[in-house]
Amino acid sequence: MMKKRLFLLTAAFVTGLYAMACTNFIVGKKASADGSVICSYNADSYGAFMWLYHYPAAKHQKGDMRKIYEWDTNKYLGEIPEAEETYNVIGNINEWQVTIGETTYGGREEMVDSTGLIDYGSLIYITLQRSKSAREAIHTMTSLVEAYGYYSEGETFTICDPDEAWILEMQGCGPDRKVSKERVVWVARRIPDDVICGHANQSRIGQFPLKDKENVLYSKNVIKYARKMGWFTGKDEEFNWKNTYAFPDFGGRRICDARVWTFFNRHVKGMERYLPWALGKDKDAEDMPLWVKPDSKVSVADVMAAMRDHYEGTPMAIDSTDVGAGIWQMPYRPTPLYYKVDGKKYFNERPVSTQQTAWTFVSQMRSWLPREVGGCLWFGNDDPNMVAYTPIYCSMTKQPECYNTPGADDLTFSDKNAFWVENWVANMVYPRYSVLFPSLKEVRDSLENSYFKQQPVIEQKAINMEAKAMQQYLNNYSIEQAQQMLACWKKLATYLIVKYNDMAVKPEVNGQFTKGKYGLGATVKRPGYSPSFARRIVKETGDRYVVPE
Repeated sequence: MMKKRLFLLTAAFVTGLYAMACTNFIVGKKASADGSVICSYNADSYGAFMWLYHYPAAKHQKGDMRKIYEWDTNKYLGEIPEAEETYNVIGNINEWQVTIGETTYGGREEMVDSTGLIDYGSLIYITLQRSKSAREAIHTMTSLVEAYGYYSEGETFTICDPDEAWILEMQGCGPDRKVSKERVVWVARRIPDDVICGHANQSRIGQFPLKDKENVLYSKNVIKYARKMGWFTGKDEEFNWKNTYAFPDFGGRRICDARVWTFFNRHVKGMERYLPWALGKDKDAEDMPLWVKPDSKVSVADVMAAMRDHYEGTPMAIDSTDVGAGIWQMPYRPTPLYYKVDGKKYFNERPVSTQQTAWTFVSQMRSWLPREVGGCLWFGNDDPNMVAYTPIYCSMTKQPECYNTPGADDLTFSDKNAFWVENWVANMVYPRYSVLFPSLKEVRDSLENSYFKQQPVIEQKAINMEAKAMQQYLNNYSIEQAQQMLACWKKLATYLIVKYNDMAVKPEVNGQFTKGKYGLGATVKRPGYSPSFARRIVKETGDRYVVPE
């Protein structure tokens, strides 16, 4: 995973905003349609090539060491002792249905500890291999960085199991041990069962109850360190994590928190109250709550839809409202986020769904099922709007070839690889969105609907098997669906190039391209400009293209 860096823009903080766009949404078990805990993750980075990770369960001897390589760069950081036993991990879920996601928010530059031994990405996968519950995961993560140091910038982690959902925010205490003998500060909050939550590269934890030991965990130095550095002088109960360590300025609100706002807005009436906060320009706007209670139960499909959001139906909608949409109303904008015209700085909206997503998941964790069946990681290998999420069960011990293709990488295309085939299709669709996207959506939705329809049948069959047979059955099923998806996407790619070649449209009848009287392809349709775009051209060019009468 390439680094998704966000640094705040105020003078007290780091001054650059880099390429990153991660998003996590969380649904408590009493807020979900089926009683599952649900969380999601878009892992976004320019040029990143991703696969479905797998770490097999293992036993380790005393003295075994684990080498740590920074997740983003592959830089060697050092090594730590291995755990005696590690658990099976597939993607971002382990065999106990523990799921971890993240978004980077950066925070204060001086807090980054370049001497730390564990970066945020390594911390996720080490923890998944060592934890049977979300609470154990928090203990594992914080114990590791307190012992070995935290190498990365400020991070928000989503940590869930079939019973609980948490968010953990963490920052280092700088590299100079003469200034600070401390290694890290952190705070974690349990998300209530009946609410939804989210984060998207802006620190989200503000004030927190100091005495609620059941639902709030934090480092002993969480306030003392801020006092020592001169960043906080109030009463302990007034301490606000994000205002102290990662203040939400315009970028933190409009570029980041707005993504959370649009998720909340899908499921809660009255979110207009917090629109000024999301728009980011009113410095006195009311802060958005950490979580909200949805008006109705939220399903896995609802979360998938939220991961495909482009601010539709809101003041931030990315559609045909400006010239940036192009001829075919593309709800995407080129990067970088900021650009200048005549010395004045402007920004692009930053929706949840973005072309730079390397992989995405929606994790479904269910306490009432055998754990081999209960944990289903719905996985996609590109922009979630442009892919079908396929089911990956937490007991899987083998990856589908399309998600782990020999020879494929960020510079090597393979038509056996989901990342490349899905990017191939997506990059045909992006510039001609309004014309081509309906064909992609039809295939995408048909596949996902078939997976949802099969899910209860497949799972009931698995439940009736003994453990080893169950695991093999689910493994085979997940691989079959992923490979089926790849086959459909290849077919979609060739269909799109044939049907929409050269900006024309070949006619069809009952799914078959039509032919003319003498056997050749029927005359193509040439849709041309939409009326609104034609008017825009006339407005900008005047009489240049007027045909003389």
